[in-house]
Amino acid sequence: MTEPIVDAAPALDFDLKSLPKVSLHDHLDGGLRPATIIELAQAVGHTLPSTDPVALGEWFRESADSGSLVRYLETFDHTIAVMQTKEGLFRVAKEFVEDLAEDGVVYGEVRWAPEQHLQKGLTLDEVVEAVQGGLEAGVDAAEERGQQIQVGQLITAMRHADRGQEIAELAVRHRANGAVGFDIAGAEDGFLPSRFKDAFTYLAENNFPATVHAGEAAGLDSIQSALVDGRALRLGHGVRIAEDITVEFEDNSDDDGEDTIGMVTLGGVAAWVRDRGIPLEICPSSNLQTGAISSFGEGIESHPLDMLFQLGFNVTINTDNRLMSGVTLTDEFELLVETFDYDLDDLLELTLNAAEAAFLPLDEREALVEYINDAYANLG
Repeated sequence: MTEPIVDAAPALDFDLKSLPKVSLHDHLDGGLRPATIIELAQAVGHTLPSTDPVALGEWFRESADSGSLVRYLETFDHTIAVMQTKEGLFRVAKEFVEDLAEDGVVYGEVRWAPEQHLQKGLTLDEVVEAVQGGLEAGVDAAEERGQQIQVGQLITAMRHADRGQEIAELAVRHRANGAVGFDIAGAEDGFLPSRFKDAFTYLAENNFPATVHAGEAAGLDSIQSALVDGRALRLGHGVRIAEDITVEFEDNSDDDGEDTIGMVTLGGVAAWVRDRGIPLEICPSSNLQTGAISSFGEGIESHPLDMLFQLGFNVTINTDNRLMSGVTLTDEFELLVETFDYDLDDLLELTLNAAEAAFLPLDEREALVEYINDAYANLG
């Protein structure tokens, strides 16, 4: 990990929204504006729980905040329904980029599953082209407002389906048209990455990078399969890697203080992930809502991300689904500041971790790191 160049963190007495950010784990169908959903639903005749933007936004957040990944995923029935036309895909992608730029994101990877957007007769290539057109329009719109942002597509296959090879070939086919990486998503438990072993081999043969959802709804077996069968360069969420870490606490009761961490032992998988610097795409609020961290505690203060960060894991911070969680990347940074007392140096390190993990050529990653470092240095 690149060391921050800021010598001492100034007080966080400024708007965190102004910080340059890198977003690696953000789903296109989880980041729609409620008003846009309503307009697109009217155009295609889809019935929504509410036609009021405020009420609809609240419905998404309440439905997602159930502690169940299965119910969380059900909210996507409505967003996907309005993303079945070229016009709908273009608009959603354009606004997605505009919203990222407004939040200070300077580089974002947008993950989505083309196979879920064929209900109105579009082909896989057509939907990828429609989304790419929207992303490029969003970048242009942001630049007109003086906001700098670069984006790429993470072409995703649904793990419960059998189109892995087809989607992998789609991703490689569009590598010169905005596709920067591959992913598998959807119901994780019971659908190991090994189901797509041939597709991942094809990607490796074509030198095309993959990040794999693992360690969210399933545990170490899923992570191990992502590393071995998926050849994952990053782990989507990956938070349950903490289940492979044993912590012995020291009793400080005589000092009227809280118990502190004593001996920490990493299992084989955890040690491999940490020692090789494999990035974890952690999404704090989403992890709490879906129950991914339920074995560690009930509140955000129980999230193991701080332990992972302190132990030297390559932690990056992301939003997952901004509509469902009702958050921005700025909100997630503020959550870390409030919960774990993170300072500017911590936020910079997390951002640099993400920049270096981006599926970009080396020279572009170095330029991104330099840009972020300069912006933080100017704050001091």
